Amino acid sequence: MSDDFIKNPGNLSLLLAQSDIADLDILVDYITDSGKGRISLTKDACARLVKCKEHGVYSDFDRSLIGREICTFGGNTLSNAYRDIRNGIPFGTLLDKVLPDTGTTIGYDEVVKDVASHLKVAFDKKDDLPIVEDGILRKILRDSFEKMSSEERAAVLKELNVSDLSMLKPAAGAAFIAAGRMGGFATYKLSLIVANAVSKALLGRGLPLAVNATVSRTIGVLLGPIGWVVTGVWTLADMASPAYRVTVPCVIQIAYMRQKAIVEAHTKACPSCGARNERASRFCAECGQAFQGA
Repeated sequence: MSDDFIKNPGNLSLLLAQSDIADLDILVDYITDSGKGRISLTKDACARLVKCKEHGVYSDFDRSLIGREICTFGGNTLSNAYRDIRNGIPFGTLLDKVLPDTGTTIGYDEVVKDVASHLKVAFDKKDDLPIVEDGILRKILRDSFEKMSSEERAAVLKELNVSDLSMLKPAAGAAFIAAGRMGGFATYKLSLIVANAVSKALLGRGLPLAVNATVSRTIGVLLGPIGWVVTGVWTLADMASPAYRVTVPCVIQIAYMRQKAIVEAHTKACPSCGARNERASRFCAECGQAFQGA
């Protein structure tokens, strides 16, 4: 697996090129409204992506198409209309010389920052893309944390390796999550928990069972609280722009896919239980299985 996607996070194609089919399937459902189609999506693009999902095969072109469609939805209606007009003006004409130039779509980093602004996530315009993605995930989990029972909050903190019982208080725990003092597996689990809940709420299914097993203690108890927050986000999105019905869940799913790829690039899976471990580990931290050659 190449780690070029880590060095250049703004290039969505690098990440999509090595993403698992099951993860791409979820993006396709978000883009195509589970195959029903969307006004801003061409029939040809919709049919092609639905066919990819049905056959479980995505070519390099198909993977790039997913990225392009997400970025197209990310442009607001006026911007996209201008792009369509501008790109149709013949080269060298008076209008071509007068009107500002533009690309065929906006960059993925712009999509992510637009979603962050929509969800009222604080970030600096100079922040790297993964930092903004992380802020989006933490915002959703933080808002959910305040609505959880003490048992649910305890389950979340356990997955995030927090043993300080004072964090069980809604305000303290939410502040900890907002501070972002998490890394490694905790960041991956955070992305997995949120992406799973969003997929469950919008598509009626969560992430693959093999992935869910990674945080089996938490997935079940969190569907309710995070689902409430997700419902609120989508109510807001419906009032604002249909594009957010695509960009918000896609950005959350891609944030998870990025963390998953980072973990896979820097860790190894236990052959017995599938849990991820540091590459230098001699035994699985989850089940105790010894690694061959350790």
